[in-house]
This record gives sequence, structure tokens and C-alpha cells, in this order.
Amino acid sequence: MNESEIRALIDQFLSAWNERDLDAFMSFCDESVSWSDPAMLYGPIVGKAAVRGFCENILKAFPDFAYQIREPVCISKSGERCAIPWEISATHLGRFDPLGLSPTNQKITMQGVDLIDFSHNKIKTIETLFNVLPAAEQALRLKPFPKRGVKKAAIVGFQRVRAWWLRRYHLRSQ
Repeated sequence: MNESEIRALIDQFLSAWNERDLDAFMSFCDESVSWSDPAMLYGPIVGKAAVRGFCENILKAFPDFAYQIREPVCISKSGERCAIPWEISATHLGRFDPLGLSPTNQKITMQGVDLIDFSHNKIKTIETLFNVLPAAEQALRLKPFPKRGVKKAAIVGFQRVRAWWLRRYHLRSQ
């Protein structure tokens, strides 16, 4: 595919996603499509049925999910791969399966990139990359790391105990 064909496919694919038209969305995917995403507990997922199930879970948990492209979209010279920078906004209003995360009613905004591989004018792989910590912080209103100036003894103490435990039990299992 050339650059304009890839750009048209991406625009149609993401338009179908934002319109919640999963039939159209899935029509752009190869039968053996593979998707890797930090939000997947047991990822990557493979096959149209698994990808559709993941999409349904996202839209159930985040019914106002909106995907916006942040330029530039980078397309390889071969036309086999592209990188799509994005920004997503969504409100966690429903249960997020298969993890079973309860809704928090919190608005989440995050940025990341999708790496997409093409084969025979279809999407063969999607690799979604983003920093999970800011999304979790927004969804849970919880900061896993203290602000600057806060005593870090508890975190260091926890890490030392965990490191000791891993060393001790890892050696026993070998």
C-alpha cells in the first residue's frame, strides 16, 4: 500500500472505532490479527473474535471513549508499518473485564502510540504503547509515588523487603 492508501485506511478504521461501529472496525483487520496493549492482562490477543471482545470490554467500561490522532502519523517506506500518536479521553463508567475492575466514574486522558503492521491491505498487528501509571493515577485518584520532599523510607523499606523475598525464594525455585 502507498502512503495515501494507508492514511485512508487509518482514517476509516479509527472513524469506525470512534463511531462504535465494531463491524466496520473489524473489517479492516486480518483474520489472525494480533493486538498487544498494556491494559490486557493476558495479552497479546490473537484473532478477530478476541480483538472484538477486547473492544467490547473497552466500550462497556468507557462508553465515551474517544481516540484522537496526534500528528504526525509515520508510515514506513515499505508501506508495511505505521506509527500513530494518539490522545485518548474516556470516563470509567462500567466494569472493565476481563480484569473485573469496578467503575470509578473518573475521567482519564492519556497519550501514547499505536504501531500497526499491514498485510494484504489488512491490519495484521496492533501494538499499543502508553504509560500505565498516569492512567491508573487518574482512574483511581491514587499516586503510587510520593511528591518530592516526602520521606521515602517506607518505599525504600518495602522495596528492600521485596528484593530480599525475591532473592530468597527465587534461589529456592532453581
